[in-house]
Amino acid sequence: MSADATLLDERLLHRSYLHRLMGRPELASIVGAAAVFIFFSIIADSFLQASSLSTVLYAASTYGIMAVPVALLMIGGEFDLSTGVMVTSSALISSMISYQMTANVWVGVALSLLITLAIGFFNGLLLTRTKLPSFIITLATFLMLTGLNLGFTKLISGTVSTKSIGDMEGFDSARSLFASHLTIGGVDLQITILWWAVLVAVATWVLLRTRAGNWIFAVGGGSEAARAVGVPVNKTKIGLYLAVAFAAWVSGQHLLFSYDSIQSGGGVGNELLYIIAAVIGGCLMTGGYGSAIGSAVGAFIFGMTSKGIVYAQWNPDWFKFFLGAMLLLATLLNAWVRKRAEASK
Repeated sequence: MSADATLLDERLLHRSYLHRLMGRPELASIVGAAAVFIFFSIIADSFLQASSLSTVLYAASTYGIMAVPVALLMIGGEFDLSTGVMVTSSALISSMISYQMTANVWVGVALSLLITLAIGFFNGLLLTRTKLPSFIITLATFLMLTGLNLGFTKLISGTVSTKSIGDMEGFDSARSLFASHLTIGGVDLQITILWWAVLVAVATWVLLRTRAGNWIFAVGGGSEAARAVGVPVNKTKIGLYLAVAFAAWVSGQHLLFSYDSIQSGGGVGNELLYIIAAVIGGCLMTGGYGSAIGSAVGAFIFGMTSKGIVYAQWNPDWFKFFLGAMLLLATLLNAWVRKRAEASK
């Protein structure tokens, strides 16, 4: 082979690698995360301390656990506006069943998992059977769960919060699974960070290494076209809603076992934060494009911003402004990256 041919091959290889890099959904969010990290490292002196980074990671994990399945759902072309209150519902179910049955708290945890999965199955089944937009279906679920959370809590407890279950059998073992701390290298880390990392790893493997991942991208790209080539569209969408419900259960149990009682009105508005994290991470509102890693980066940006503002001693009211600015900038940057990737084909 001649020197010119070798050089040509190397150029082709380099161009192919660059094209793959430019086509990664999380590229823009990684650039944004690096910028936010550098910014707060300069502005806030305490931001780079190990304890501060631990707090940032914890805040990010509370968003990230839900952002992962929400991102997969968006890649599949659907939304879920009930995720925020579903987290609260999961915690309320565990707490009230455990307290009223005076049973081991693991009974409440197990029944909560089944009921929360049933809510996710309801969303997915209704979507596939009625063909209504997921926005309408999950908005209805959001309203129903909001009312049920408040109504049942007042009916059973007499107040807007549940009774304490901190002295019940099984509480300590459940707390160790859902709300304990890990010490690594002298740094105290919440176990939610481990849950988050595992969910990101599993979701990435599913998306990139399994047939189900191909189905998710195909369904998000176009349901009818996917169905025409044999993709089980309905089962895929129901499975995605079940994944969202499972993550809501994990988040709900963390919330419960962190405090031992739950306020029935919590969770409202968090569904938008999960969606924003996924969009900042590279997911398209139209479906068919995105990654689990991108959702993790988006959640990490949330964590850095929410805590970085505190460490910089700014008014926390600015958080929503920065959130909106990041959403807009990330969307514009994602669009620019996609155009460059398509132009380099």
